[in-house]
Amino acid sequence: MNLLLDLGNTRLKWALAEGARLQGAVAALAWDTPDFGSRLNTALAALPPPHAVHMAVVATAARERQVLAGVRRVLRIEPRVQRSVAELCGVRSAYREPTRLGIDRLLGMVAARDAGFAPCVLASLGTALTLDALDGAGRHRGGLIVASPALMQQALLDASGRVAVRGAGRVTWLADNTEDALNSGAWLAAAALVERFSEESAQALDGQPRLLLAGGDAPRLQALLRGASQLFPDAVLRGLAIAADAQRDAD
Repeated sequence: MNLLLDLGNTRLKWALAEGARLQGAVAALAWDTPDFGSRLNTALAALPPPHAVHMAVVATAARERQVLAGVRRVLRIEPRVQRSVAELCGVRSAYREPTRLGIDRLLGMVAARDAGFAPCVLASLGTALTLDALDGAGRHRGGLIVASPALMQQALLDASGRVAVRGAGRVTWLADNTEDALNSGAWLAAAALVERFSEESAQALDGQPRLLLAGGDAPRLQALLRGASQLFPDAVLRGLAIAADAQRDAD
């Protein structure tokens, strides 16, 4: 049994895996949780002892060190950190410098290909919105990164001295107040980008691709899309399970 850790920008997620498949529920702990370290140690101590620990990291170096220290102290295991490479489990990176592709994006595509969903577009919405096109042969054809709707709104509020909001707005095409206008602009821009990216990727992917939605805000994004889409939760952990199992076989 492997313990898999997904160190995202907003929270830490973890799950157990047997072979290349997740087992049981996925748990999460936000970085800003009070007493994060002690809560993590308690959660680790309650797990069945794993054979190995595998990590995917996009969080800060300080948060990576904190998790590494907790795993070493509680489980007495040296974690393996999965890095981005030119090819991983049948997915070939489009990046000229493969190590610069976010490991969360690469693992998401590994999971999508393993599930039989390629060719596809994978849209992951968390702290950022990332878009990646994957063809049927496992070739990553490229992608985009943009701020999430929440970050779009916060950036505008931070940059403007006269824009202020009194609460969360709703989503509507014809807003008549600042809260709705700001929230609607951000969310509808994200939805429009996902739809346009999917359309523009069709030629490279030899036909209209399946659209997969991952990340914590995926359900909210799905509600705004006009075409068909499919929720693909825990994509990073799914991909990490596959990569960890392949590494075990290689060892």
